[in-house]
Amino acid sequence: MMSGDHAMLVLLRESPGDASQERWVLSRAEVLVGRDPAAPVHLPDRQVSRRHARIFRQGDAMYIEDLGSKNGTFVNGEPLKPGEARRLADGDVLSIGFAYRFTFVDREATVPVSFEPPPRPRLLVDEAHHEVRFGPRVLEPPLSPAQFELLRVLYRAGGHPVSRDEIIQAVWGDEATEGVSDQALDALVHRLRRRLAELVPGQELIVTVRGHGFRLNMP
Repeated sequence: MMSGDHAMLVLLRESPGDASQERWVLSRAEVLVGRDPAAPVHLPDRQVSRRHARIFRQGDAMYIEDLGSKNGTFVNGEPLKPGEARRLADGDVLSIGFAYRFTFVDREATVPVSFEPPPRPRLLVDEAHHEVRFGPRVLEPPLSPAQFELLRVLYRAGGHPVSRDEIIQAVWGDEATEGVSDQALDALVHRLRRRLAELVPGQELIVTVRGHGFRLNMP
């Protein structure tokens, strides 16, 4: 299959806010990429700014420019400064924020029929930087100290159950085992579940192990 006289964007992976299509023909001299429904490359995800980037032709070359987006535009993993235009080459990988990745197919290039699936994103708890990531996405704002300590304990257990007493001891200290109620722990777990749902929608990451405690459902 040939792209003919026009370059194309081909979606490399699904995102939290699925795109309405998998390929876009860049037939205009300038194409807006963003969350704006009027954008020719419409990407309905809150990680994408309404006017995120533009792709435009200058002479025989195609360029991409970041339009001051909140979460950035990347070419082969390198971020663009707001207002910076980067010349595109066939096979370049474009990342729009943390939600979408495309390959750029130049005109007259062969469009790949399929791509090897990229590695599945995984949950990462970065203790050194007090960050929680799922693939390229970072949980913002950061977790509270108690929420982070709870997640750290479950994360270190590698999916195995952790008892309530072990969690209370880790979060509140050695002397708090008798003084922290089940309701207080349950409330903390509930708040952490809500925060993690912002990062990994539609998947319950903290599972209750009845009669014992909790475990982390590692994606």
